[in-house]
Amino acid sequence: MENSDLTAKQSNRLMSIDALRGFDMFWIIGGSAIFTGLAKALGGPLVALTPQFDHVRWEGLHFFDLIWPLFMFIVGVSIPLSIEKRKAEGTKKRSLYIHAIRRTIILFVLGMVVQGGLLNWDLSKLHPCYSVLHGIAAGYLIAIIVAIELRPKMQVAAIAIFLLLYWGILELIPVPGVGAGLLTPDDNLATWVDQIILGRFHHGENTWFLSYLGFASSVLLGVLAGHLIMMPYSEKKRVLLLAGSGAICLALGLLWSLTFPVIKLLWTSSFVLIGGGYGFLMLALFYWIIEVKGYRRWAFFFRVIGMNSIVVYVAIMLISFEQIGNIFVGSLLPRIGVWDELVSASASVAIIWLILYHMYCTRTFVKL
Repeated sequence: MENSDLTAKQSNRLMSIDALRGFDMFWIIGGSAIFTGLAKALGGPLVALTPQFDHVRWEGLHFFDLIWPLFMFIVGVSIPLSIEKRKAEGTKKRSLYIHAIRRTIILFVLGMVVQGGLLNWDLSKLHPCYSVLHGIAAGYLIAIIVAIELRPKMQVAAIAIFLLLYWGILELIPVPGVGAGLLTPDDNLATWVDQIILGRFHHGENTWFLSYLGFASSVLLGVLAGHLIMMPYSEKKRVLLLAGSGAICLALGLLWSLTFPVIKLLWTSSFVLIGGGYGFLMLALFYWIIEVKGYRRWAFFFRVIGMNSIVVYVAIMLISFEQIGNIFVGSLLPRIGVWDELVSASASVAIIWLILYHMYCTRTFVKL
């Protein structure tokens, strides 16, 4: 944890990246509950949109399924910016690797803390591979190795190889006793590999070890976006390149989904491309509004969240902010009828945001 005055380094941060990260985290910390509470109060067309704030059971895609890949994409965007900055400061490659490994280990341990049952101090309840943070850690480590060792054109090739290899593995290698090419919740190669490796520690339907190829690709698509932002082009051209890249990814993902379905729990290659396309388009939108047009005030709310995203994620996994919020509004809820869920969710988000705002004002940013 670091407390410091606003430095030139911080003032040169791209607000659009922090704001987009905060926008993504907003839905996790309570934005989805605010929307569903509003839909309950107002009814009408909003009710039809509420399923978008729940995960698809297996095949398909809702808005809520894009939150995780967008965060991984943003992790990737920051990688080339960070590498170039550290190299300019004289950091050696060995130090880059040490920092990356240290960060990966911390993310992995935090994942076991918040979702893996580590704090139960009971091996029977430990799930070492279960958290969103595990996927981010694996994707980040592979992606940063590729980013350090390969030029951008070869990074594109690496993404293509990872996605095609993952497709080939899932489609062509048979599951013992089942066969090849099955992509059901119980019968797919990725789940079988996880069960073999993890044994009794296996838990849930998310897949991990084979899916690392997909996780890394999601982060690497963000790395490519970071390279585009660093190009010596006009800001408008950068926006066009980001938007164009997003359109290409979406088109490729949708086409591939006709034969290789979009399944978030498997992190299939088509899902990676659609999630990456969404990331490119959202970054293009935020970059255009904030960096090109200069409309920044509206983004402050999201930026406060985005500059301490790991802190807030860990916090909401360990602390019930809804209960804290209800200390202030709990007695009001029975009296306001259909508005109760909206008020409760808003109180929870307000408390989280005020804590993050205090950290922002004191320049307290938790870095891994």
